[in-house]
Amino acid sequence: MNLRRIGRGIALTSIAAVVFAACSSSGGSSAPSGAASGAAAGAAISVGYLPKDIVNQYFAAAKTGIDKGAAESGSKITQVGPNEPKADLQVPFIKDLTTQKVNAIIISADDKDAVAPDLKAAMAAGIKVVGFDSSPAVGAYNVFVNQVDFSGVGVNLADWACELAPSCTGDIAILSAAATATNQNAWIDLMKTTLSTDPKYKGLKLVDTVYGDDKPDVSTTQAQGLLTKYPTLKVIVAPTTVGILAAAQVVSAAKKSDSVKVTGLGFPNDMKPYVKDGTSPVFGLWSVPDLGYLAYQVAAKLVSGEIKGTEGETFTVKGLNGDKPYTIGKDSIVVLGPAFRFDSTNVDNFNF
Repeated sequence: MNLRRIGRGIALTSIAAVVFAACSSSGGSSAPSGAASGAAAGAAISVGYLPKDIVNQYFAAAKTGIDKGAAESGSKITQVGPNEPKADLQVPFIKDLTTQKVNAIIISADDKDAVAPDLKAAMAAGIKVVGFDSSPAVGAYNVFVNQVDFSGVGVNLADWACELAPSCTGDIAILSAAATATNQNAWIDLMKTTLSTDPKYKGLKLVDTVYGDDKPDVSTTQAQGLLTKYPTLKVIVAPTTVGILAAAQVVSAAKKSDSVKVTGLGFPNDMKPYVKDGTSPVFGLWSVPDLGYLAYQVAAKLVSGEIKGTEGETFTVKGLNGDKPYTIGKDSIVVLGPAFRFDSTNVDNFNF
């Protein structure tokens, strides 16, 4: 199987569990609530899972990993969240989970600052807070589980745009999620830095950055607007699973796949047709279930006291990172690992 890590295009020799592992989807049946710390390692705990929204399949995929971890210990997962990715809609759920005295909260923040005060209040009440995917503000979590090195993704996005634009020249545009999304903004900023500082990309011109709010209809409208506004557009870069699918659908339906390419971060199952018709020859992602599984394991280790979330601490999670230790870095961040590159050589090998 020709599976390549995004960072340096290293071919892997086997399919490891890290590659979109088939995770069980059981939320567990028994767990204590009340005490938010001091549980023995491997003991059942209660966890509130608060994604940006509860309709995005990305967060459903992450929950399969969270559920897998919970099933292993008999823990209880309570999923709550808004139907659309808005920080002000997340806040009441944080308050409610705090009132419930769950042991831990796992959250992907719609706006890092807007959710911070209530997450800090939860922490003051003894609840462990694990950010994942999109970070709350530093100080408003015990550990942030980052899916991938942000700087690597910024380079990847620039590389793919260069690969798909003829001779690495021409107009490109970005279709992002919400304007307040921490992860999206970090990737975009690093992509812009890469484009502006490396002579390799001097022929690429970033003409616009638009936001689809991780909604299919809004993302579709924004992609259509890019095609209309920029008739010489060569590449749409969408670092969001909702946005990349919408952009690929728009370009394919407009029969512009020969002249406009789409890349970014997407699910293999979503993108297979667009790899095959030439709309999106290359894109990437990480194992979303593994991201959820790691977030759960970090939450459990925080609750048990095995880790405190301080820089330099190490821990292992069986089945992840080749069973080698993770190290908590600056700002209490731990990184899942490199992401994967998908193209015609390997996309059919995935069912995710």
